[in-house]
Amino acid sequence: MGISRLLILMGVILIIVGGLWTFVGKIPGDIVFKKGNTTFYFPIVTSIIISILLSLIFYVIGRFK
Repeated sequence: MGISRLLILMGVILIIVGGLWTFVGKIPGDIVFKKGNTTFYFPIVTSIIISILLSLIFYVIGRFK
């Protein structure tokens, strides 16, 4: 696989992840602390879901090599 195909594939993956991020962004289980004018947001459940999805995607890609 050439570098150009790899860059195109990475770009497509980033576009898809960016589009999904607007829907997945704040799901139940994510930690949010609000105090005064300060807000701390830690997307723990979102991170776990993204990690599982990426692991599955890379597993499938690895199987076809």
